[in-house]
Amino acid sequence: MHPIIEQEKRFGAPNYHPLPVVLARGEGVWLWDTDGKKYLDMMSAYSAVSQGHHHPRIVKALKDQADRLCVPSRAFHSERLAPLLEKLCKITGLDTALPMNTGAEAVETAIKAARRWGYTVKHIPKDKAEIIVGLNNFHGRTTAIISFSSEPLYREGFGPFVPGFVAVPFGDAKAVEKAITPNTAAVLMEPIQGEAGIIVPPEGYLKELQAICKKHNVLLILDEVQSGLGRTGKMFAFQHEIGVSGKDGPDGVILGKALGGGLLPVSAFVGKKELMDCFTPGSHGSTFGGNPLAAAVALEALAVLEDEHLVERSAEMGAYLLKKLRGLNSPLIREVRGRGLWAGVDIDPKKARARIVCEKLMARGVLSKETHETVVRLAPPLIINREEIDFAVAQLAAVLAEL
Repeated sequence: MHPIIEQEKRFGAPNYHPLPVVLARGEGVWLWDTDGKKYLDMMSAYSAVSQGHHHPRIVKALKDQADRLCVPSRAFHSERLAPLLEKLCKITGLDTALPMNTGAEAVETAIKAARRWGYTVKHIPKDKAEIIVGLNNFHGRTTAIISFSSEPLYREGFGPFVPGFVAVPFGDAKAVEKAITPNTAAVLMEPIQGEAGIIVPPEGYLKELQAICKKHNVLLILDEVQSGLGRTGKMFAFQHEIGVSGKDGPDGVILGKALGGGLLPVSAFVGKKELMDCFTPGSHGSTFGGNPLAAAVALEALAVLEDEHLVERSAEMGAYLLKKLRGLNSPLIREVRGRGLWAGVDIDPKKARARIVCEKLMARGVLSKETHETVVRLAPPLIINREEIDFAVAQLAAVLAEL
């Protein structure tokens, strides 16, 4: 066993089951371990490294800001936050942004906003607000969020759970409408379910969901932590069906991962003014949320997405990746799902385990990770090219042929 792995096992809580590789360096779409072996990154840290590892512009923005001011607290104004807030509002078509750190924190922020809106604007009776979510969702692992998870692994031993959530089948708009009551404040959904195995809902689902929410005076809040900022070939996954401004867009959007440019945890909840005005001084906050260092990095991360046309690149390279994957002639594959540079290869559990596939890919210089024991996820940095995709798919084909 590698001494670093042994040390981590001894002193670290066993809440992860990583592949047995110790990474030391990254550049673009490539990673190197402590022995100097090179790997193609087909995970990009669940979209956190969408712009690629060690992007020179984002690293420079980090260094420049670190030499000036990092964390003064939101008790004061700082010069980098306001431009980031404006940029987030412009790209989402919404009115107000609230910065946080991790994606889970941004989801918690959305839950608080939706509940307070439900009480102060919709006049739901005190402590009766409900939020409708999708079965097999993944929005994080905080106590409130696991309370509406349907995955036993995330819940076992962590009760009692937070009430006020109603789960319905993902992709079924009629089930959402049936679950709405006078106490429903919001519908909280991932446009595409990532952790569940890259589950793409039926065509028209989001558009129908939006119409249902408007009809019943219910907020539509979309979790774009993994799917947003170019991952699916649009700036946001919901743009495949609905707009980004005014009456055409969602009421709130949750952002994270790629917002930090692969360097820092940066997240935000962005919403319509009526929703966000429900917050008052002291009602929510974060010591590190919106700090100048994070704001500078996020601004540059967004600029890189636009300047390098990474959203368009994701659409082009994603179509190529999905075509190559769907062309694999392997009896081990049950289905290939995806959109943009986000694909799930569903492995028949009667014939092979996704974990074994990922371990064998690692041995061949490709890093990925299984989810739900049957799906191999492929979500490379958006800067990946055709030759690199060809290499990844060729290694996957070779692994499947071995099993």
